[in-house]
Parts: sequence; structure tokens; C-alpha cells
Amino acid sequence: MDDPRKHQVSLRGASAKEITRDALLEKVSQERELRNFTRRATAAALFIQRVWRRYNLTKMVSGQLQLEWEKMLNHCTVSINRTWISSNFLRPFLFFITNLSTRRQKIQTRETACMQNCFSILLESINSTDPQKNFCSLATGWKSITDNNLKDADMSVKDLVRFMGSKKSGMYICIRRYINNLDAPFSSQMDCSGQTDDRFLITASAVTLALRPFHIANTDSNDPDILDVQYAAEQYCVFLLTIPWFAQRLPAVLLPAVRHKSILSHCFRMLLTLKEKILKEISEVDHLKITSCSKVMPQVGWVLANIICLATESDNNSVDHGKFTEGLDCASYVSVVIILAENLLSWFASLGWLRKENQKFENSGETSAESIDTLFCDTQSTFKSLKMSYMDLCRPVCQQWHLMKLLALERDASVHGADNLLPNNLKSLGKCELLDVAYYYSYMLRIFSVMNPVVGSLPLLNMLAFTPGFLVNLWGALERSIFPEKSHIAEDNYHCRSKIAGNKNDGVFDRKQKQVAKDGGNKWVTVIHKITGKSHAGVDYADSISGQPKPNRDDEDSCDVWDIESLRRGPEGISKSTYCLLHLFCATYSHLLLVLDDIEFYEKQVPFTLEQQRTIASMLNTLVYNTLSHSVSKHNRPLMDAAVRCLHLLYERDCRHQFCPPALWLSPAEKNRPPIAVAARTHEALSATLRLDDTSTISSMGSVITTTPHVFPFEERVQMFREFINMDKVSRRMAGEVVGPGPQSVEIVIRRGHIVEDGFQQLNSLGPRLKSCIHVSFVSDCGLPEAGLDYGGLSKEFLTDIAKAAFSPEHGLFSQTSTSDRLLIPNIAARFLANGIQMIEFLGRIVGKALYEGILLDYSFSHVFVQKLLGRYSFLDELSTLDPELYKNLMYVKNYDGDVKELSLDFTVMEESFGKRQVIELKPGGKDVCVTNENKLQYIHAIADYKLNRQILPLSNAFYRGLTDLIAPSWLKLFNASEFNQLLSGGNHDIDVDDLRNNTRYTGGYTEGSRTVKLFWEVITGFEPKERCLLLKFVTSCSRAPLLGFKHLQPTFTIHKVACDVPLWATFGGQDVERLPSASTCYNTLKLPTYKRPSTLRAKLLYAINSNAGFELS
Repeated sequence: MDDPRKHQVSLRGASAKEITRDALLEKVSQERELRNFTRRATAAALFIQRVWRRYNLTKMVSGQLQLEWEKMLNHCTVSINRTWISSNFLRPFLFFITNLSTRRQKIQTRETACMQNCFSILLESINSTDPQKNFCSLATGWKSITDNNLKDADMSVKDLVRFMGSKKSGMYICIRRYINNLDAPFSSQMDCSGQTDDRFLITASAVTLALRPFHIANTDSNDPDILDVQYAAEQYCVFLLTIPWFAQRLPAVLLPAVRHKSILSHCFRMLLTLKEKILKEISEVDHLKITSCSKVMPQVGWVLANIICLATESDNNSVDHGKFTEGLDCASYVSVVIILAENLLSWFASLGWLRKENQKFENSGETSAESIDTLFCDTQSTFKSLKMSYMDLCRPVCQQWHLMKLLALERDASVHGADNLLPNNLKSLGKCELLDVAYYYSYMLRIFSVMNPVVGSLPLLNMLAFTPGFLVNLWGALERSIFPEKSHIAEDNYHCRSKIAGNKNDGVFDRKQKQVAKDGGNKWVTVIHKITGKSHAGVDYADSISGQPKPNRDDEDSCDVWDIESLRRGPEGISKSTYCLLHLFCATYSHLLLVLDDIEFYEKQVPFTLEQQRTIASMLNTLVYNTLSHSVSKHNRPLMDAAVRCLHLLYERDCRHQFCPPALWLSPAEKNRPPIAVAARTHEALSATLRLDDTSTISSMGSVITTTPHVFPFEERVQMFREFINMDKVSRRMAGEVVGPGPQSVEIVIRRGHIVEDGFQQLNSLGPRLKSCIHVSFVSDCGLPEAGLDYGGLSKEFLTDIAKAAFSPEHGLFSQTSTSDRLLIPNIAARFLANGIQMIEFLGRIVGKALYEGILLDYSFSHVFVQKLLGRYSFLDELSTLDPELYKNLMYVKNYDGDVKELSLDFTVMEESFGKRQVIELKPGGKDVCVTNENKLQYIHAIADYKLNRQILPLSNAFYRGLTDLIAPSWLKLFNASEFNQLLSGGNHDIDVDDLRNNTRYTGGYTEGSRTVKLFWEVITGFEPKERCLLLKFVTSCSRAPLLGFKHLQPTFTIHKVACDVPLWATFGGQDVERLPSASTCYNTLKLPTYKRPSTLRAKLLYAINSNAGFELS
């Protein structure tokens, strides 16, 4: 056989062409696959036909059943019993409702109506007392349960309930989805209970199913298998308590069941025993995207608000009436809220929500975090509404009954029901101590400050500050923690002061609390944001205190006494509990200090004695200084914010009326203060950093100087101030400006009789360029140019003379206070004068120029006015320095025992200008608002705010603009109001003759032992203080001694000999020297002729210094 035919085969002996074996095998395989495909296609077609026929048939039958079912209900003539419900009613309903809803993927209106009818009949059957009509009796005993197998049936029911409470059932997730779709009010004051009967039935059924496992757990508490039901409490916490406005979505009639102690106790126990697990599961609910509200508030925040809402029952319109849910374990409630609040604050911190709040004490810029408005909400108004609605759930926390009941728990020896609700290892949590209450309110304060968009934590602070005895108890616990060596004394005083605060001072606190509460939190915005700062009063209350132990003077002067050892490491050296007590105490007490007047603080000593006030001040001073010295961590910033605010209020009150020794404020930095130049440069670097909003590079020492400059003695701060100016001059010189006298100096010609007008016309337009050197040429009253060249003396004379003329009350720009010190304050009528505001601004530049050049002026400003320049508001007591009569009348209204309506007052004030009277409303519609006992505090502070702030604000702003053209605001913040006046005017209106003598130089032949020199010192020692000031002005162009003594006078005070030929016997009689003394003010030199007799020297000096002439005398 040939090779090509070798692998070919015959097909059954036929004559067809033979093919190869491989081709045959391939052909057979293809035919087999074709037959298999045909069989599968035929089977699939048959299956599709059957499914389609079944679908159509089921759909048809379901439709028919639904139609028959509806007709049966509409024309029901048989008696409804449990058998009929099971066979004729429920089985067809389940068949058609399941098939129709699953096929359409959506529940239609017709099916919804069927469900409502079904649930209505079922609920009616379940509520029936007739066993033959009650479907539940048939459902639980489907096969005629007898006594023998009743236990088995009971176990079956319990197993079913356990399954419902387990995670596998998914029941709580389904209930969550349903409740989440119910209407939720944006305020708990809105009525959201108007649900239809059908929806109410469904909601009631859902809530019943959710609470059923708790019922089983409470009825069979001895069942060893009941621990499985605890999963229901876990699911309840995770899926239901995280529903936004959970209680508000439910009908009011269902709330008692949800609030029942048996429900809350299991939730509390689970949150306390499985804290980490449940918090993790709650955080994971955020990722389920079940609700859009999770973008606004994390689920743990909703758990916190819902628990507070469910655990309390109060009237939203009342602050005095309310209660906890009956039988509630309040100690566990406090512990749970603390856990949830701490977790919520951590969430806030992770998003940067706390950043802006915590950086207040550093005066930093706005937070650089992404705007929460754009991050979490479409519009700012929506986000604000959500936050307000959320805080409305926490309203009971701001009510006084809430705090009082928690404090009552601390006084009780045992807590009702604690042992029954908690396992053995958690029985210690059943005791509610003051520290637990402190943790509770400390965390809630921070949450309110972040989430309350209108008034922040103000409502809560109002309640805390005016609760009788609370601050005293808080300080007692804090004192025992920080001063353990005084624990036995503190323990004795603790109950005593608590009793005093709760009884003796009840009148003060209760009266204030009722007024504050009825005014409402929003009405206190004006008080808090506008009534701060310092003031004077007419009486030194500290000296009038009787019966108070006086500390040893040597101890007071020792800085070590006031440097608290336990606080030298700042917050890092104290425990977490002490940290919490400190934060709550500082926040609450600083709020109270804003409205505590001087009579209460110094005379009545409410709520603390002056000795305790000193202890508090030293504690805060040490804490703040040491914290800032070692930099401030983010964790410690809430405490620092409150501590700095409280410290400033105490320091400012001490500046007004001293109750602390000076060594107290200096004590923390006494041993480690930096050199003046280093401190000044650090302060400037910090100010520049804050202007750039870069808080990451803040120096710790810079924070100390910026926040607590009072730890440096006044003399050192003055030297810092001069150092700032020297640094500014150096920077200007490096920028190419001419600092000293030279050809580029500003030249002005001033007529002595028109010094204010000429100065304003020639210098007002310079602005910051006024820092440059001024070359002054005077024109005398006769119209002739005065002799002499200006090497600095004439410019000094110009500044002092223009200040004397412009600040004189006769000029109309400034007036004097009615108190004995006659301090200056802008005249309200100045704004109606021609160029009045511009003139006030120009005078601000004149004062700035005097401070910049170190020239002292003859006038001091009212502390009310200085407060505005330093960026602070004024206390109510400051009004006594401005208008003592008005202050007296306001105090009369404040302490009026009768009905204030009898006084016929309204919210208006009368203002008189140029003989015309104008009625100013203190608030919109104020003329129609009568002052009552409820709003009299608001009226008093509104009057004070108008007189101390609003009335002079345009003038003080103008003066401030001029002043800060030359003096940086950060430089001024080194001083308080009294120190600012001392910096400006030198303080005492007299001269220390011995200091001047020790720092005087003699030239021209004079020595310290010269006869004329000895006569000179003898004569000026006998001068009146005013005459000595005139002499100093005659020689130096300034009537005030240098602030830090004559050693700082540049050039040095010099007495130059002017030789005159007189007979020797002129010493005993005859003609003495006729020549008058003269001066070279540029060089601070007195040209003194050689007088022989003291009477001649006195007469010639007095004539020269009172002549108001220039170089003509020479």
C-alpha cells in the first residue's frame, strides 16, 4: 500500500472517499457536542416556560387572592376569631403580599393599605381578652398545648425572642431603617406626635419587638441562659440609640416604655462593661450610610444626646422643674455620659473643631482646618439649624435641677438600686462623687462651646455659676487635691463654706439664678461679650474687711509663698481628676467674676473670702506661667483657655482694688526671668508669628510675655517697651529712614497762641511718618520768631504744650470725670464738632509720639477710656468713676426688694447734646419694654454697656487708630490701665529731689560743694510740688520725672555756672545778681547765675519758670 493511503480508513465498506483517523475523531466529537447543546437548549426552554407559567399563575392567583381578601374585609359577615385570622385572613395575606411586593421591587399604595388593615385587625385581636379571639394564644400554642408541654412551648417562645435580639436576625437594623424614615423635628419644642393611626400601629409594633428581649431578661433574671439576651442591649445601643432625634421621632405615648429603667439599665451596663467593643461598633455604623445626619454628627454624639433626652423628663420652658426617669441609676448615667462625651470630643479634635476654641488664649488667627460648613453641610444656615436642634436635646443639662440632683447623690451614703443593676466588678461605679459630676460638666462645657452656634457654653455656665454652693464645693475638692498639706484645714472649712454658700448667701445666688434663668441664655450675650475689663470704685473694700486673718507681711512679700510647688510642672504634674476639677472651676468662676460686683467681692466676700481669693490667684498664676513656659500641648489647651481667662479677671480686679500682695503676681517668674532684651525680642517675634497665623512656631517665653506680662515687674516691662521702640528705630534706619535730626526732619512753624490748630494742620496728614524727627520753630504771641535752635528740646516743649491745650476741657475734645482724680475721657459732644473725630485721632498720634520719644505728659486718662485702647471692655463697677450718681441708682435698682415696675423704668437712656435731649433705646423696641424683677439685671448691664462702651466707642476707636500709627498694640498690652497712665504721665505729680541731686552733672565751674549749688537744692526742696514740676519743665520741657528715675534722663540734668560780678557783701545784704536763670532744653541744662542769697535765687527761679518764655530770657 502506498504511503498516502497508509492512515486512511473506510466508512463501513462504502464507496465514499476515505478520511484520516484524526479527522474522523474530530468529526465525531463535534457531532457529540451538537447533540448535547440541543438537549440543553430544549431543557432550558422547558424550564423557562415552566417558570414563566408559574410566575404568571402566581401573579394571577396573588391578584385574585388580594381581590378576594379585600372583598372579604369589605363585606365581612362572620365573627372574627383566632381560627379565622389564621386560616382565612393571615395565610392569604402573607401569600399575596410577599409575592406582589418582591416582584415589583417596591411596595405599592394598594399593598400599603392592605398592610394597614392587616395590622389593625391583628392589634385588635392581640388586645382582646377573649382567648377565642386572641390570635397570640393560637400562635404560641398551635397544637393545643397542654400542661405537660407548656414548658417546651415557653422555651420555644424564648428562643424566638433571643433570635430576634441577636445580630443574625437583623431586626434592629430593619427597625432603625423604619424609624429613621419617620419625621424628625428640628427642635424638641415642635410637636411631632401627629402620626396617622396606621403608622402609629406600625411604630408601636416595631418598638414592642425591639423591647421584647429586655422584657424577657427582666422577668427571668435567674435564667442561666439569659446572658444571650444581652446581645439585644448591644444591638439596641448600636442601631437604635444612634438614630438622630430618636425620642422625638416616636409618638409621645411610647416614650415611657423606651425610658423605662429596665431598658436604660441594660444599656448602661453594656456601655460600661463592653465600652471598647460597643464604641467600635457604633463608629462602624457611620460607614453604613444609613443616615445623612452622620455627616453632621458622629453616631456616638447621637447616642449621647438620646441618652440625656431619655434619662430626663423636664419642661423645656422651665429651668426649675424636672426629674430623672423614675428608678434611673443616676451614677451609671453619669459614667455613661462621661464615656460618650470623651469619645465625642476626640472626634471633634480629629476634625479640628476644637482648634479655634483652644487657641483663644494665644490670640491666634482662625483655624486653618477646612470649613466645617462646607465639609458637612450644603449651606451654613442648615448646619447651624442642625447644631441648634442637636443642642436642644441636651437642654436638661443646662437646668439647675439636673445639677442639684446629681450633687444630692454625692451626699447620700448609698445610691438607690446601684447594686442590683451592676455586676460585682462595677459596683464602685454605683457611687456618684463630686469628681464624677465635675467630669460630666467639664466635658459638656466643651461640647456646648463647639456645637452651640449662638451662645456657646453660656447657658451651661449661667447655671453652674449661680447654683448655690457648687463653686464652693468644687474649690474645696480642688484645694484638697492641690494643697494636700492643708487637707485637714480644707476639710474643716469645706462643709462650713458649703453651708454658708447654701444658706447665708442663698438670697444672693437664688435671686440671681432666677433672674438669669428667666431672661434666658441668649439675653446674656450682651453681658458676657461686652461687660469685661477693669474699673475703679470709690471705696477701698479691702481695707474695710473685718474679722479676716491677716497674713504675715514678710510672708506676703516672699515670692516662694505664692509659688505653688505642685503646679510647677503645669498640667503635666497634676492628675487627670485634678485637671478636670481645674477646668470646670476656672470656666465657671471666670463666668461668675464677670457679673460679681465689688460689694459682693470685697465686702460680702461671695463666694470666697479674700484669703481664698489670694490662694486661687496664686494657683492660677503658677499654673499658667509654668504651662506657658514649657509650651502648651493640644490636650492642655481647654484648661489653659479657662485658666488664663479667670486669671486675667482676678488680676484686673486686683489692679482696681488690691487684694493680693505684689509678690504674688511676680512669684512664678522670680527665679528664671529672661533678660530684658531677650524677652522683648521674643515678644516681638511672637507678635509677628501671630500676625502670620502661624501658631506652630510659638515660643514658650513669648507666650508668657504675651499672656501674663504681670509676672515681670513694671520697671522691667517699661524697659521692654523702650527696647521695642529701639528695635523699631533700628529697623526703620535699616529701611533707609532718617531717625534722628537731619535735613529730612519734618519742619513745622507753630504759633504759641494757636498751637493745636497749627499742629493739626501740619502734622495730621503724616500718619506713621510722625515717628520721624520734628523740627519746631515757635512764633511768640507778638508774632515774632523765637530765638533758639531745636535740637530736641523745642519738640518736647511742643508735644507737652499741645497736649496741655488740646486735652484741656475748655477745648471741648476731652472732659474730666466727676471723681476727685479728674481723669480725662473723650467728650461725647466732640463728634458733633467740626473735625471732631479727626482731632481725636490726631491727639492719639500726639500721645503715640510722646510714648515713642519717651516724653511724659501732664494728663492721665480715665480707666474706662484706657480699657478701650487696650482692647478690653469695662466692668459695671467702672461706672462709679464715670458717673457716680448713675452707678448709685443702678445699685439701688439691683438690690431693690420690691416690684421694680413701681419705678416706671424702661430700656431707654436720655442723652443730651448742645441743649437737645434725645432718647436712645438700649435694645430694639426698648421704649416699650418695662423693667421688671425678671429683667432688671439685663437692664443694669445694658445701661452700663451703653455708658462704658457704646457711647464712647466711635471716639475711642478714632484715638486708637491714631495711637497705633506709632505704637504697636502688642506693646501696649504689656500694661494695665493704671500702668498705661503711669507710662504716659510718670505717676506722681512731684519730683524726688534726692534722686535728681544724685543724677545731676555740674559744668562751667560749679561742683557739688559750690555755695550757689547748695542754695539751689535748699530752695527747690522748699518748693511746692507744682513749682518743682514747673522747674523741671523749664529745664527739660517736661514737667514729669522720668518713669524709672532721673538716671534714665537723657541728656543728664546739668547745672551750668553763669558767672556774674557782684560785691562780696551781697551775701549779707545789698545788691545781688539781677540776671535771670535760663535753660537749654535741648541739653536739659539749667544756666544758673552765681546768686549769693537764697531769697534772690528763689525769686528769680519762680519768675523764670512762670514766665512761659523761651530763649528771650537769655
